[in-house]
Amino acid sequence: MSCSVAHFSRLLRERCSACLLSVCVRAAGSSAHHLSRGAFIFIPVSSTSSSIMTKNKLASFGKMLLRRRVLDDSPVESHFARCLTTLDLIALGVGATLGAGVYVLAGEVAREKAGPAIVLSFLIAALSSVLAGLCYAEFGARVPKTGSAYVYSYVTVGEIWAFITGWNLILSYVIGTASVARAWSATFDSLLAQKISTFFKAFMSFPDTQNVLAKYPDVFALILVMLLTGLLAFGVSESALVNKIFTGINLVVLTFVIISGFVKGDTANWNLTVEDYINRTNITGAQKIEKEFGSGGFAPFGLNGVLSGAATCFYAFVGFDCIATTSEEAKNPMRSIPIGIVASLLICFFAYFGVSAALTLMMPYYMLDKHSPLPQAFDYVGWGPARYIVSVGSLCALSTSLLGSMFPMPRVIYAMAEDGLLFRFLSRMHKKTKTPALATLVSGIVAALMAFLFDLDALVDLMSIGTLLAYTLVAVCVLILRYQPSRLGSSGADVKPVELQRLEAKAVMDVDSGDEYSQDMETIPLKKRFSIRMLVQPICDVPTKISGIIVYSACGTISVLFTLLCLVLSVCLEQVAMGHPLFICLVVLLSVLSTVCIVVIWRQPQSKEALTFKVPLLPILPLISIFVNIYLMMQMSGATWIRFAVWMAIGFLIYFAYGIRHSSEGKNNSPQKFEPILQGKKPIYLAEDGSENEGATP
Repeated sequence: MSCSVAHFSRLLRERCSACLLSVCVRAAGSSAHHLSRGAFIFIPVSSTSSSIMTKNKLASFGKMLLRRRVLDDSPVESHFARCLTTLDLIALGVGATLGAGVYVLAGEVAREKAGPAIVLSFLIAALSSVLAGLCYAEFGARVPKTGSAYVYSYVTVGEIWAFITGWNLILSYVIGTASVARAWSATFDSLLAQKISTFFKAFMSFPDTQNVLAKYPDVFALILVMLLTGLLAFGVSESALVNKIFTGINLVVLTFVIISGFVKGDTANWNLTVEDYINRTNITGAQKIEKEFGSGGFAPFGLNGVLSGAATCFYAFVGFDCIATTSEEAKNPMRSIPIGIVASLLICFFAYFGVSAALTLMMPYYMLDKHSPLPQAFDYVGWGPARYIVSVGSLCALSTSLLGSMFPMPRVIYAMAEDGLLFRFLSRMHKKTKTPALATLVSGIVAALMAFLFDLDALVDLMSIGTLLAYTLVAVCVLILRYQPSRLGSSGADVKPVELQRLEAKAVMDVDSGDEYSQDMETIPLKKRFSIRMLVQPICDVPTKISGIIVYSACGTISVLFTLLCLVLSVCLEQVAMGHPLFICLVVLLSVLSTVCIVVIWRQPQSKEALTFKVPLLPILPLISIFVNIYLMMQMSGATWIRFAVWMAIGFLIYFAYGIRHSSEGKNNSPQKFEPILQGKKPIYLAEDGSENEGATP
């Protein structure tokens, strides 16, 4: 609405300016230019008009980048089939999150980083993930539209941020799908004693490409991805049924592992000493002991090991956001999505916590196999045949994780294509199955080819950047919206005519009174409305436009401060720990400025809008989530950021060449739709007596 009014006002001003520039002056007598009586001349344009036009163009371009999607509150029938229950969403979230990592990650973190204190690492990681999950849950209650973080960003912070979010989510899902498919193939191959890989290496191996292409084409992964692509295109209810079956099997296997661990476990493995390590390994070197064993006890690698393990375990909880893409397929999205996100995270936490506790109770942490800890642990306690049960659970976990990566990918593509930011043909729906069939097919083919050809180890970190960026923007959007005076959805049918009449009257007043007077009239009320005191003492207990702008600005500022602070802590952590004065002062300065922004946000009034779910303890919880996500992003390597820059360059090329011109919001707010209103406006000319004649012909 605001963009529409702004475009209309600008167009009306241009018309009025054209009228003034073509003011007709009647020449008296014979002049040096030999103007006859009644002739007209044009007054030359001011030299400042070109700079004004440049500023207007830049302002218009900025508004195009930050235009926001307006949600319609009117009940419009969804293009999707609303068939998913709350149980379906919980199963989808658990399946996508509780992947093969639960069978592998616990052994790696326990052996190298945390020891038995891995249970604390998972607890810290779960709390950090729950913060992001709560923000997603509130948006699920606010915005019942498909698209997840892409749509949430679009309705809050603008189009360019929405495109960045959606573009990186697509990359995350594509790489995630391809990497999980290759992991499924490798796991199945290991059950067959490496016969599949041996065959392909012998007959279809690729030449050495410095880890760009895989060692051999993974035909099995290609077939698997295409089969699941067909399943997803066939119908969402069928996909949900398959997902529930595999997720149920996975949870049964994990329950068996947890119970077995507590039955066969020994609490002495949580309180090992250096003597125990020496007696079992016959290693006496102090350096070797410190590296592999630590100091013994429950937390052998100390607090640093627990926190380092928590940073790794955080990625084990990635995947619940796929629930947010089902808003138009859930029967009751405003209730089911918050419940599904919170419940799936709780189930995953108890599963990770239980498996890691059982694993470290069954055998000493320093003896765990990093690649297959559970089969080794069952061999250690004398339950060797249980390895086959674990293998079945691992394949089911990989299957649900693969489905969880593939399910949201076409829905994000569909949402972006429907909004015009990607090619619109990708938004075509299948009339019978009511699924985005074309987006599903295209994304499935791309992921299948990547799994077939490429070695994805170097690209896995790109998944993390896209996911963490989405988490950060969703938390920022929750902060902003909770302090805004108006709701997201507004049809604006009753407001628009009044606004247009007001703008017409204001434009005529500007013509009559001159620019200087109109600028004074515009600036005086702003000075009365805003003062520095409002940063900590709002004028009322409900959000206003000024308080909303204050929070919007504070959120942007604190995001920049958090980024700088996390960058310093990541790059110069050793100097900070050693007490270097320069870095200590820098950290303190950034921390103080961040605290000031937090106080400013905290003092502003919150919206009283009723929602089925709200994030508690604002603004603290979203701000903690923002800080954690940015800090984890700063841990990425330089090579990962270079790959991220290349991917974003490709995305910006598509956006500025296609998306910005075909955006649905841009068309909705186009000045052309106000042209009929302006057709009745005719130029005003000066008559002989100085009076104004409308529509006179020169």
